[in-house]
Amino acid sequence: MGKLVCISLVVAALSAFFGERIVNLRKRALAAREITNNHLPNCVLVENLEHGSEDITVLENGLAFISTGLKYPGFPSSDESGKIVVLDMSDDSPVKPLKLRMPSNFDLESFNPHGISIYVDPNDDAIYLFVINHPQLKSQVELFRFVEEDFSLVHLKTIKHELLYSVNDIVAVGAESFYATNDHYFESEFLKGVVEPILSQPWTNVVYYSPEEVKIVSEGYYFANGINISPDKKYIYVADILDHNVHVLERKEDNSLVSVKTVAVGSLVDNIEVDPETGDLWLGCHPNAMKLLMFDPNNPPGSEVIRIQNIHSDQPVVTQVYADDGHVIMGSSVAAPYGGKLLIGTVFHKALCCDLN
Repeated sequence: MGKLVCISLVVAALSAFFGERIVNLRKRALAAREITNNHLPNCVLVENLEHGSEDITVLENGLAFISTGLKYPGFPSSDESGKIVVLDMSDDSPVKPLKLRMPSNFDLESFNPHGISIYVDPNDDAIYLFVINHPQLKSQVELFRFVEEDFSLVHLKTIKHELLYSVNDIVAVGAESFYATNDHYFESEFLKGVVEPILSQPWTNVVYYSPEEVKIVSEGYYFANGINISPDKKYIYVADILDHNVHVLERKEDNSLVSVKTVAVGSLVDNIEVDPETGDLWLGCHPNAMKLLMFDPNNPPGSEVIRIQNIHSDQPVVTQVYADDGHVIMGSSVAAPYGGKLLIGTVFHKALCCDLN
């Protein structure tokens, strides 16, 4: 009898634990949230982007680099390999992207691009493209040089390191150096996809990489996601998608990071783009992650774009710029402004270009 009582108590305790964890996960996923459409004028879908536009970064001349074709566990995807395309945002109607020519010595079949970043060398204006790649669902960083004359990429090197084990996004700070986010603690797909979400612990981190040094520079995130840098290069911004906020971190001379503040957003922040003139942060967000994780085309995941102005002031201004219930664009992951236009990318769906005015 005593043994049965013990078993019953254990079962009850486990049931209570898992019940509380599921409630907590639904809360972090904003599972009960429904979004009201808040559309921008003159929105047009970008052509030939049917399988995602997960990350976008824009050069000063308006050339937007887009990673497409990401294959991520749990999300719809295509059998086609990933690619990098560019879209000229300086055009009056920027809806026709151009696929970049890839080098013949690069493994295109396993190319699975995620977060991207660009570094322009001030010494010779060389343009370096950093791409997070997940061949066979592993994590590595591909370094390319962009040749604008023929819109091609030259592959320079593949970067692998034990601290770069579950990389989501990247921001370049030199020709071979960067900060990157690890969005999970475990490497096993089961532990990442099942155990870690249920436990929901702040175990993920930010890593600094250079050829001379690799180190963890910030940790304590529930799901470190988007990362970017301030125009003056003094601050790093990190999105914690499951904590619904953006962290502001100050860079030190040794490339370590010191926490300054967090800004609540009220949505699940994916990637961060920074306006080089105003310093405003533009966030691609998921209003309800449960709809994203349990994809149903009849009840699609929505999209949301949020802007943060004056993030370093005592009262940053957080504004919803765009929202859609998923019937125009599903699963927004990034939003990049340029020249009065806004380019909105997604994890696995399409891309949308809208007028901001």
